[in-house]
Amino acid sequence: MFLQAFRMTARDWRAGQLRFLLVALIVAVAALSSAGFFIDRLRAGLNRDAHQLLGADLVIAGDQQLSTAWREEAARRGLVLADTAVFPSMAQAGEGEAVQSLLASLKAVSPGYPLRGRVKVTTDPEQANENIGTPAPDIPAPGTVWVDVAVLRALNARIGDSIRVGDATFRVAQLVATEPDRGTGFANFAPRVMLRLDELPRTNLVQTGSRITYRLLAAGQGADGRAAVNAYAEWLRGEINAGKARNIRIDTLEEGRPEMRETLERADRFLSLVGLLSAMLAAVAVAMAARRFMLRHLDACAMLRCLGLTQNQVTAIYLIEFLLVGLAGSVIGVLVGFGSHFVLLELLGRLVQADLPPVSVMPALQGLATGMLLLAGFALPPILQLRNVPHNRVIRREQAPPQPMALATYGLGLAAFVVLLLWQAGDLKLALYTALGFVGAFGLFALAGYGGLAALTSLRTSLKHPAWRFAVTSLQRRPGATVVQVVSLALGLMALLVLTIVRDDLMTSWRNATPPDAPNHFVINIQPDQKDEIAARLRAGGALEAPLYPMIRGRLTAVNGKLVTPATYPEGRARNLAEREFNLSTMSELPSQNKLTAGTWFDDAPGSAEASVEEGLAKTLGLKLGDTMRFDIAGSPVEARITSLRKLEWGSMRVNFFVIINPRAMAETPQTWITSFHLPKKAAALGTQLSRDYPNLTVVDVGGVLRQIQSVLDQVIQAVEFLFAFTLASGLLVLYAALMGSQDERTRESGLLRALGATRRQLSRAQMIEFLLVGSLAGLLAATGAAAMGWGLATYQFKFDWVFSPAAWMAGVAVGAVCAAVGGWLGLRNVLRQPPLQTLREA
Repeated sequence: MFLQAFRMTARDWRAGQLRFLLVALIVAVAALSSAGFFIDRLRAGLNRDAHQLLGADLVIAGDQQLSTAWREEAARRGLVLADTAVFPSMAQAGEGEAVQSLLASLKAVSPGYPLRGRVKVTTDPEQANENIGTPAPDIPAPGTVWVDVAVLRALNARIGDSIRVGDATFRVAQLVATEPDRGTGFANFAPRVMLRLDELPRTNLVQTGSRITYRLLAAGQGADGRAAVNAYAEWLRGEINAGKARNIRIDTLEEGRPEMRETLERADRFLSLVGLLSAMLAAVAVAMAARRFMLRHLDACAMLRCLGLTQNQVTAIYLIEFLLVGLAGSVIGVLVGFGSHFVLLELLGRLVQADLPPVSVMPALQGLATGMLLLAGFALPPILQLRNVPHNRVIRREQAPPQPMALATYGLGLAAFVVLLLWQAGDLKLALYTALGFVGAFGLFALAGYGGLAALTSLRTSLKHPAWRFAVTSLQRRPGATVVQVVSLALGLMALLVLTIVRDDLMTSWRNATPPDAPNHFVINIQPDQKDEIAARLRAGGALEAPLYPMIRGRLTAVNGKLVTPATYPEGRARNLAEREFNLSTMSELPSQNKLTAGTWFDDAPGSAEASVEEGLAKTLGLKLGDTMRFDIAGSPVEARITSLRKLEWGSMRVNFFVIINPRAMAETPQTWITSFHLPKKAAALGTQLSRDYPNLTVVDVGGVLRQIQSVLDQVIQAVEFLFAFTLASGLLVLYAALMGSQDERTRESGLLRALGATRRQLSRAQMIEFLLVGSLAGLLAATGAAAMGWGLATYQFKFDWVFSPAAWMAGVAVGAVCAAVGGWLGLRNVLRQPPLQTLREA
């Protein structure tokens, strides 16, 4: 049996019967496995690179020296450690009347810092402004410091000059170009002065009551490093929740950097979306290829039955043949995918800062399993119909309707498809949305196809032109095949529209979340009497969109009348938020980058205090609409009722506040002002001028942080663009399969009509009209489905505003009509050129 199956496989290959199925399977597996290989490595690389923004895998921060027991436990678990201490202090340069002073952010670091990423340094101020430098091999040498270029400008100093920090004098050895864990916290806003931790005591700046933030950096090693870090973090949270420490914060990438967390979450969803679209198109392409194979083997199967083979033997032969094709296609596809992911690595070499983690065997196994799963789920139903081909098929061209067993296997195919989506996505919600969207689109497209055929019934009798009557009659003669063609073509076009027009809109919306002109400077501690003057200076200096917001410091003391204590919120992050001072604000209008998700904006009625709370904070602290929050603001209590919840765009780099209270309730509270703005390169000196003219201001350049976010964003977008190319190939295969699915039957009909007297011109026009009708309907359905998919993805998965261009509908109809017309002409052009007798003999 196996030998006979092998002979039939070789014969079908020579006859070209298996080539399309094999190509469809290779492209499908190559698309999925290349995405698997690269996503596996890229996710690990992105996770590693993103952790450079913390300088470690885990950071423990507190306002006092951290426990020795915690260090010993980390060492016992095999973690690498480093220490930092950050606090504001004055730096001075010059002598006598020429002395210059600056409020700087001092950072003392231990050997080994940072554990993730590298500090980049330079001696060229221009390079420092552009965040260009070389990785530092170590921390500052004894007796030296590394400083921001703003320090040199403010102190009128140069590389090699000495500056005083407390009671110690240091030589400026390098300029800090990039600092991986700088962050955007207010403690890091002042210009940086970095020194060795073991030289901090000689400055005599650390005294009782000093406001110092101590950080313990931890990183894992080897294959089990990530698990060791997670286990250590859980152990620490247990220690903190047991009350063994206060004012301790555990920062991970997810908790410590909300702007990067959101970027990476979107990146992960985009990469999952690539796998899902590839899986969807692969399933359709394989199903169409298998159906075409089945239709072309009806006569051969009937001949085998006449020669004495049973139904089970016929089924076994074709199952073995498909198993051989599946194994060959899966192996070749995995190899192609493996090689293709190296091409992607080469394309991204400029963005990938270090070698990605090595390839694991799991994507290869997933690729092989995916190929077999696709074949079993979508090729098995058509093949099982071959076992029911009757003997008299040899002399009577009739095809029995599908048997219940064959129909039941389509349920198996659908289940296999859903399993494939869940496996490829790694995101249950995204996979279910995509599966439901696919099934829903399939059903709606089929209903629309039958509705379109029904609408043509009334038109057929009123059509006078023979070509139009031929076209409409041909469509209605094969309603099942016509609907299958419409649905397949629509699904393929829908995916292609998502990959082109809709993809561009998604990418644009994602980039706009952190656009290149996002604010790169902050100015804080603006006094009320300076507000108008600072605003005028910013406008005159070239700052783009510099809105000023009041900032009010307050501590949460009660919720719904119950005092907030360390025991109120046992969970670490909630307790840290509740124990620290909030940066509150007040304004009459909702900020443009905020969106209300619940409740209504302020009425600002006299005598009432209303609060608008960021939805993430509300979830962490268990707050809801109608709850009351009491804040201690400079010794005065302010109690406000929550009337709305807001969603913030952390990646926008604009000023954001967890809590905003209506203006009437905050009219008597002490306030300073804050602003953020984008400063073009040509106006970079404005920040230094403001620091010099207004010594109380803290002007911060966060361009380096913005560039870090943009770098990760660009890296992922280029990865998605390349992986979409594989999905595009799958989509083209679907289009080809849909157009060629009824080629053989159309060939016979054309030959017969020519034998009965139809001219080539009439048949050519009829075929063109038929394909234009099918393609236009499929294109319209595809554009509608792509719009719905784009809206759903943007709204429920990627969480940004969605604007769909009407051009997609026009493009869908046009592309559908052109693809159908071109495909039909390519498939049937030879039929119209050769004698009818030859066509009928070949058919």
